[in-house]
Amino acid sequence: MTRVEVKNGNIENALKRFKIKVQRSGVPSEMKKRKEYSKPGVVRREAKKEAIKNAKRNNRKHRD
Repeated sequence: MTRVEVKNGNIENALKRFKIKVQRSGVPSEMKKRKEYSKPGVVRREAKKEAIKNAKRNNRKHRD
């Protein structure tokens, strides 16, 4: 549970801090993943594509 204290009645600042905490906790990305069902094979394929992309990016960084 994300909790933010309101200090000196400054609601705008508290809302800003709340949004940052929620973003860092990963709730929006989790909601995006669960929005619709994906077959297990599709999930594996996407994960494999992502791993290949990350490996290429890492190779490019280490090569320079």
